[in-house]
Amino acid sequence: MFKILILSVFLINLGLTPPLHKFHVSKCLVEFNEPEQALQVSMHIFLDDLEEALRRKGADDLFICTKMETEKAEAYLAQYVAENFVLEVNGQPLEYEFLGKEPSEDLQGVWCYMEILNVNSLKDLKITNNILLEVYDDQKNVISIIGPNRRKGMMLLQRGQNSEKVSF
Repeated sequence: MFKILILSVFLINLGLTPPLHKFHVSKCLVEFNEPEQALQVSMHIFLDDLEEALRRKGADDLFICTKMETEKAEAYLAQYVAENFVLEVNGQPLEYEFLGKEPSEDLQGVWCYMEILNVNSLKDLKITNNILLEVYDDQKNVISIIGPNRRKGMMLLQRGQNSEKVSF
């Protein structure tokens, strides 16, 4: 282990750092809040990946979650999420309200918050998540679900399998 550490420091000092393996993942929690009759969503997306996706849609230099963030950044972000993350409750596609965003603790990502009100019952939930799939072939979107009676589930969505349904 010590030899690897010494070799790494030596290569870094020479500017010969080996390429780091970069993986692409977003994570999301969809929770059914029974007392409030609401579906509450929190989604984490890495900022560099998100900025690349938005740049490809013509929205350059948004500087999301920085002091230089542009005025339209949150609108572009909300639109991107709405176009790429779809929830169907009991067979009906429902629109959610984009509540806002905040930087992650490590400042590497952004947390987005959405909510659907007036969800009286949750029997079936279908999630389609295309976040960053148009940008990265290896993109994985991990979704944790907390349904009625605190039943838990999980989905792994990716290119070729961007949608899944769970029944409670």
